[in-house]
Formats: sequence, C-alpha cells, structure tokens
Amino acid sequence: MDRIRIIGGNKLNGTIPISGAKNAALPLMIAALLTDETLILENVPRLADVALLQRILGNHGVDIMSAGKRPGDREHQGQTLHISAANIIDTTAPYDLVSKMRASFWVIGPLLARMKEAKVSLPGGCAIGTRPVDLLIMALEKLGAEIVIDGGYAVARAPQGLHGATIDFPKVTVSGTHVALMAATLAAGTTVITNAACEPEITDVADCLNKMGAKVTGAGTPRIVIEGVAKLHGARHAVLPDRIETGTYAMAVAMTGGDVQLQGARPELLQSALDVLTQAGVTITQNNEGIRVQRNGAGIRPVEVSTAPFPGFPTDLQAQLMALMTRAEGASHITETIFENRFMHVQELARFGARITLDGETATIEGRPTLRGAPVMATDLRASVSLVIAALAAEGETMVNRIYHLDRGFERLEDKLSACGATIERISG
Repeated sequence: MDRIRIIGGNKLNGTIPISGAKNAALPLMIAALLTDETLILENVPRLADVALLQRILGNHGVDIMSAGKRPGDREHQGQTLHISAANIIDTTAPYDLVSKMRASFWVIGPLLARMKEAKVSLPGGCAIGTRPVDLLIMALEKLGAEIVIDGGYAVARAPQGLHGATIDFPKVTVSGTHVALMAATLAAGTTVITNAACEPEITDVADCLNKMGAKVTGAGTPRIVIEGVAKLHGARHAVLPDRIETGTYAMAVAMTGGDVQLQGARPELLQSALDVLTQAGVTITQNNEGIRVQRNGAGIRPVEVSTAPFPGFPTDLQAQLMALMTRAEGASHITETIFENRFMHVQELARFGARITLDGETATIEGRPTLRGAPVMATDLRASVSLVIAALAAEGETMVNRIYHLDRGFERLEDKLSACGATIERISG
C-alpha cells in the first residue's frame, strides 16, 4: 500500500494549479444518466472517486471516453469526459460498488426520472435516518416514487413517471438537493425545493442541467424552482475549480510560510475560509490568475470557528484548519456542527505533539512553537490531508500511511507540493 514521506521545514513558493471540483464532477457525471445524448464534461479531476464512478456508470451501460490533449491545453488541466447514456441496460447499482462511495447512491434520482425504476444499494456503514439518505428518499417520494427498502437496497418505481411537488427539507442537505434537482428536471409540472443547499457545486450542476435543456431557477439560494421538461439533450460543461483543494493549499502555505499563487482559484467560492486565514495573519490577494497566499515572518494567530453550510466555513476544511492552529500563538476553538465523528484526525495530530482537547463538538487547540514528525495513519479524506499540512511544518520525517484516502480527493498532491519546494515523495508498495 502506498505511503507518503515528508521532511518538514520548507517554505512553499511557486504556483499550484487548482483542479476541477470533485464535489461537482461526481453529480455532473451522474446527471449524464438523464439524457440519451452525449454530455461532455471538461476539467474533470483525475481522482480515485471519479474512476470508481466511471465503473459504476459503466455497470448501467454508460459509455465514457476520456479525450486526449488538445492544442492550447494547459499543463495539469483536467481531463475531458464524453459520457453517453444512450442505452441504459441495467437500473441496479450493486452493493459492491455503491459501498465504496456514498455519492454513487445519487444515481437513484436520474434512473428513476428517466427509466421509471431503480434498485440502488444503500451506502455502506449507514443506517437509514442517521445520515441524509432518508431525506433523499423523502424527496423522491414527494415526486411520486414508490420506494421500499428490501435486502439492503432502495427499490424505487414510478410507473407513471415523476410529477412536480414541493419539497421542504427539514435541514440543509447537499445530497438531497442534488438528487431532488436532477430527478425534478424530467418530472411533469413544477417542483419547488425549499431549504435547499446553496453550495457552489449545486449551482454548477444546475448550470449544466440548464445547458441540457432543463428549466432551473434559484440554484445557489434556499429556494430552487424546476419546470419539468419531457427530454434533456447533450451539452458541454466545464467543472468549476475545487474550493476545498484551494482552501487546503492555502492552509498549507499558511502553515509553512512562503508565497504561492493558486492558479484558477475563485475566491467567492470560499470567502469565509479566506476570511479566517486573514484573521490568522495570512495575506490573501485576488488577482487575474486566481488567489495569491503569503505568510512571510508573521506568526499564526488563533481563531474561533464553527462549521456551517455554504456560505459558512466548510466542514471539509475543518481538519486542515485544526492542523494549522496547532502552530498558532495561543488557543483556538473549532466547533463541528455538520457531521458527527469528524474529529478522527485529533489522535493522529497528537502524534506530532499537538495539544488538542475535545468537549462535545468543540475542539480546543493549544498552539505550540514546534511539531515533531511521526508515523501517522490517514482515517478519511479530509483528515488525511490535515496530516500532510502538519508534516510540512514538523521537524524531521513523517510517514503518512493509508493514503488511498488522499487519492480519492486530491489530484497529484505530492507533485503540486514538491513543485513549490516541499520535500515530499510517494513510496509505492
């Protein structure tokens, strides 16, 4: 199993190109199920999750071609996928595939809308009700689907097709909003989604659906209106830049010091996180190329942050911020309001010498002048990259184990960091 070896202490200087957003690319690929014409997606990141979703879609009979380089392509630009769901030959998404990635459950919406039936395994490690799978099912039932849970599968039917409805989510759910939005595009009549998620990735998917002939308004606000259409067609769409990758590298620069241009980053996608970094003493500058991040000489100031749905501070940057605060000049407080069990990185950060105490959903981080390298283990996607951030500033060698988590969400992480002066290498086997 691959590992990453890091020798800490180097400042980061240079340019890091920001990849397309994983959290937009996955639902955009799933949206291709809604049409029998080809959807062309540009700037798709090369990630393990993207490759897995290609396998899952292939199981339904979807053909996916990855286009080669074209004149004018920039180095490290994402891949272009031509996705054709002309003939859906199987409406079942089996457990062995869905269990590896929660987002693959979302195929239930487009399959039901277009084929009038779907049988999709419940995601692994999740009982109905503990995470928002129940809200996805509620939304589809509002649209007229009949859904039963049988043998670990959600079996959904809509013999007469889906119909428009009002879907009022009791709490903000990104997954529920994605699924309701996609399914409603082919439902007869008007659908209104209230308390919808406002994340930029929702807006990106809505923009693509509109290019495909859907009639969606209000995406990016808590109230989305969809006028159903009989058929969608193909389109070409570029995936928006990854705001979580942007914030992660910004925090890596803040941790190590230095001066890095985040090429292609869009500050409006993560303004709350950039504001927190500014409070911590980091200089953030917007320019024509993206975002420039600098910390030269100044110490890291402690902050108080609570995670919140967009436009608040993203839960997907909580672990990275915690790593940064281990070097702050004072005590910081981070409250996690979105997911339970999202402090799994605390014990691993402690191996660097970090001082972190937990009280319910709030972590108190006592900043320390130095961290020491250590062998650590990645526990999930965002936690694993927090260990990389700590290692970049730690004295000596760190070995990060179980890095397949990193490959799910960060494209060529070690290449991008080493190009800016980090001593980091992947060790295979």
